[in-house]
Amino acid sequence: MTDTTTPKALWRRNLHILWFCSFIVGMAFSEIVPFLSLYVNSMGTFTKAQLTTYSGIVYAANFLVGAVTAPLWGMLADHTGRKLMLLRTSLGIAIAMGLMGLVTNVWQLVGLRALQGLFSGYIPTAQALIASQVPREHSGAALSTLMTGGTSGNLLGPVIGGVLAQFFSIRMTFFVTAGLLLITFLLSLFCVHEDFQPVKPEPATSANAPTPVSSTKRLLGSRLIFILLSSTMIVQFGNSSITPIISLYVKQLMHNVGPITIVSGIVVALPGISNILAAPRFGQYGDQHGSGKVLIAGYILGALVYFPQGFVTGVVMLGILRFLVGFADGALFPEIQTLLTKNAPASLTATVFSWNQSFYSVGSTLGAVIGGLIAAVFNYNAVFIFTALLMLSNFALIWWGAPEIRRNSPKTSQPK
Repeated sequence: MTDTTTPKALWRRNLHILWFCSFIVGMAFSEIVPFLSLYVNSMGTFTKAQLTTYSGIVYAANFLVGAVTAPLWGMLADHTGRKLMLLRTSLGIAIAMGLMGLVTNVWQLVGLRALQGLFSGYIPTAQALIASQVPREHSGAALSTLMTGGTSGNLLGPVIGGVLAQFFSIRMTFFVTAGLLLITFLLSLFCVHEDFQPVKPEPATSANAPTPVSSTKRLLGSRLIFILLSSTMIVQFGNSSITPIISLYVKQLMHNVGPITIVSGIVVALPGISNILAAPRFGQYGDQHGSGKVLIAGYILGALVYFPQGFVTGVVMLGILRFLVGFADGALFPEIQTLLTKNAPASLTATVFSWNQSFYSVGSTLGAVIGGLIAAVFNYNAVFIFTALLMLSNFALIWWGAPEIRRNSPKTSQPK
């Protein structure tokens, strides 16, 4: 539950620790995700259509399982504490990642990606823990700052992964990733403090006594909450449709010549630089002037920078546009989560973040599979055009479906 009396030193200390842990997790994941398609390609002889399809399935397996299990973990976190969930996910994913470095065929990799999905959710759980402790008037800045931890890791990870893949092997990146996640587990165990007090339920004799199921129905029954969750799904749908094919797109633009993994890592990392610069400032601006204004601007910018990526002829221009993507992402995901925090019941903080993770995972699953199919049927550039159209569609959903966001961003309303 949100406790606005939480000592300032405590939530700030947890924010600093969880920022670093999120940084490690972001770095760990981004070391391997951009190169999954190249890893798949090393396991057999595939046609272009087979490679893009298999890459999409491998990428999506994690998120498909995560979409189903995330709400269950979130409800459990609201009753047992978020720190326990941090330990579960960091240790479980470390084991899954280590085993991925030992696979010999695509379907083994799919199975372990599914296992990873079962234990996923470190960063959303960290966000829920901070959201439950930070005073709401500072939630935008705090959550935006926390998100830069994962983003910073995403920035560095592809570069490290690219170097490891170039000079050692892609398999080596999985073992490095497992080691980093074990460090996260130890930091979470010994350094993160949570004085968790579960919400006391109303007497069982009360006809209106809430249950986890009824509370979740009430949460999802809020039009604003549901639109925000759907927005997470749509934005991530667009992002994940690109992720499995970005290294293949770079390979095509480089005409299959040169240090492809290193260049791919740099291109994947570029949005992280601008995201780090933008997200905290957008969060502070949203706290003062309305998160909805920042959100609307993010969709407009996203559409403007995704569309031309489908028409570039070299990696330099692609890199510039990917850098601009980071500004759009810095205005989208943090502000969606800030609006969720400000408009969800305090007792359901982890639940709403887990549902957000579930919608995120659905978007990741569908985006990876459909993006792979679009690339197979048309070409890689069609995926970027498709993503731009998704940004415009989501903009329309927010503009007409939740007009209170653009008129006067709500701050403390809760589902009725």
